[in-house]
Amino acid sequence: MTFQNLGLAAELLKAIEQTGYTTPTPVQMQAIPAAIAGADLLVSSHTGSGKTAAFTLPSLHKIIDRRPAPGAGPRVLVLTPTRELAQQVEKAVQTYGKALRWLNTACLVGGAPMFAQVKQLQRQCDVVVATPGRLLDHLNRRKIKLSDVEVLILDEADRMLDMGFAEDIDAIVAATPAKRQTLLFSATLDGVVGSMAARMTRNPQRIEIEVAKENRGQIEQRLMFADDMGHKSRLLEALLGTDDLQQAVVFTATKKSADELSLSLQEKGFAAAALHGDMHQTQRNRTLDRLRQGRIGVLVATDVAARGIDVAGISHVINFDPPRQAEDYVHRIGRTGRAGRDGIAITLSGPRETGLIRAIERFTGDRLAVHTIPGMEPSPRKPAGPRPAGNGGRRFGSGGGGGYGRPGGEGRRSGGGFGRDSQPSGRGERGYGDRRERGSRG
Repeated sequence: MTFQNLGLAAELLKAIEQTGYTTPTPVQMQAIPAAIAGADLLVSSHTGSGKTAAFTLPSLHKIIDRRPAPGAGPRVLVLTPTRELAQQVEKAVQTYGKALRWLNTACLVGGAPMFAQVKQLQRQCDVVVATPGRLLDHLNRRKIKLSDVEVLILDEADRMLDMGFAEDIDAIVAATPAKRQTLLFSATLDGVVGSMAARMTRNPQRIEIEVAKENRGQIEQRLMFADDMGHKSRLLEALLGTDDLQQAVVFTATKKSADELSLSLQEKGFAAAALHGDMHQTQRNRTLDRLRQGRIGVLVATDVAARGIDVAGISHVINFDPPRQAEDYVHRIGRTGRAGRDGIAITLSGPRETGLIRAIERFTGDRLAVHTIPGMEPSPRKPAGPRPAGNGGRRFGSGGGGGYGRPGGEGRRSGGGFGRDSQPSGRGERGYGDRRERGSRG
């Protein structure tokens, strides 16, 4: 099947052709015709499945032949959990709608100046992409009206609920027309997501896309045990100094941890920077640009801030703090192994974090292979019960790889790591925060 078979307008097909895409993904093949037909959709689809085009293309198709009345509000509204994802969606709208010279978009996210967004809204906006908190701010200030919305899209609905946006979403939906079309995309359609979907959709068509495990075969997963925070910090420093590391994303549980760990790594000679939800949008954009340009070797990030990072040069993901939610583990390690390249995901586990490791192994069905670095082995631990049976340290869908600590292999420490010099650390061993980041508005 090709995009020509999906019933899209010629202007959209021309834009798709210019992007180089020829064959729609499974979610696009099912969602686009159904959305064009006017059905409400509940779509279970994971990151990387092509879901952005699956809701962007039919939404643009719906408004392509009808210009809005003067003073009308947006006709398409997209809600996303994070600023980076909102920016990506707006870019996709502009890419697929490039032949529609009259098309105006606005991106309303936290961390960006309100007055600039208000200025955007003063012109005729056809498509608005927003995070719930910032959109509600504009709505409460009467800077935007949603009474003309024809298509409401909730992207990564499960993530928005995890971040505490349920009440904001309900308030936003209440401001849209009841006759709108609703397209909800989520990794899961059960639990609270299902309850929310039932409230805001009418006889929805359900589409569930299975994750193709063979497409997850480029990431090798490893587990390293640490005795305490000081030991964990020394392991991280050694890992970041290996020859095969190009760029790395290091995940922490809190914003405070990201700032402190980034500063500590800078003092030890690494080209490190932090990325989290409390940073101003301009600063976040600048950090991501430096990462893409290769000027940052180590990005220390929280889960919320790292959504949507797609940089081919990221060779390693290191979970300095294991994720509290097993589902976040899959998203985290997906930051490496991009563009067909191999990737390595390493999780550091302290004495009190073994329960989180078990939850990850149960969720993925894979047992993480334990690795060590010579001279930095953890103290012997008492057995804490059986770990889930799995496939050891295999890559997703492929064979295993060499481990840290093997003679002549990756266990060798090197001073040639990315952005590393020979200066000793000026900081003693310390912890990196004790509170988990919660999703903040925008």
